[in-house]
Amino acid sequence: MLYNERIELILQQLQLQGIVKISDLTELLGVSVDTVRRDLKTMEQNNLVRCVRGGACLPDSLTSISGFSGRQIVNEGLKREAARKAAAYVKTGSVIALNSGTTNTILAQELAVRSDKFTVITNNMAAVQILMQNPSIDLIAVGGMIDGVEKSTYGSVCEQEFDRYYPDIAFLSINAVNYQDGFTDFRFYEIPVIQILARRAGSVMAVMDSGKLGKRSKQKVLSFDKVDKLLMDDRVSGRLKEEYESRGLQIE
Repeated sequence: MLYNERIELILQQLQLQGIVKISDLTELLGVSVDTVRRDLKTMEQNNLVRCVRGGACLPDSLTSISGFSGRQIVNEGLKREAARKAAAYVKTGSVIALNSGTTNTILAQELAVRSDKFTVITNNMAAVQILMQNPSIDLIAVGGMIDGVEKSTYGSVCEQEFDRYYPDIAFLSINAVNYQDGFTDFRFYEIPVIQILARRAGSVMAVMDSGKLGKRSKQKVLSFDKVDKLLMDDRVSGRLKEEYESRGLQIE
């Protein structure tokens, strides 16, 4: 197997499970331990992976450590692709919910230019500022404590308000996903909001860019069985989609 073919397989495994072991790669690739170690070292030098003891993981993403504005810049084009797929599911008369996050803020931009009437319930204050410019959208801003960094509300008041609604669709902006850990996030205050929306909504759709595939963040949020679809940009290969679907997650 050629080096480029080995790289492709290694990256596919990382996008599935977030971390790979050298011992597993030697069996998968049919090469020696030394060959795998050399491959991983070369990939690390090219910023494709980060070597850890006994294996490798994907390099740390800027989306997991930067503030809201910084995350909005990273992968903005890919986030917009995912957001446009999400917007296509919003029908006239729909009641939808958006949590906080940069991808849902971009989704708000896509929704704000529409002329039909629907309802949006959200704690995403950045999205509120965008959506309130369109008078045809019925907008419900959920109150609570203010998170100035994330531009959102959170806390018990926020959670109690969300718990009153049964939206047709919840669009969830989440930080990371892999098949071993499910959906994970570093925004501890946002996790209860995500979980409430996943319980209350008729349909649950995660909206994420493909850079978050194979990543793991700080805390488990949802398992695959709580999400009906994962909407991503078109950089996800058909093979990866099939692998995730075999584990219970449909990626569109």
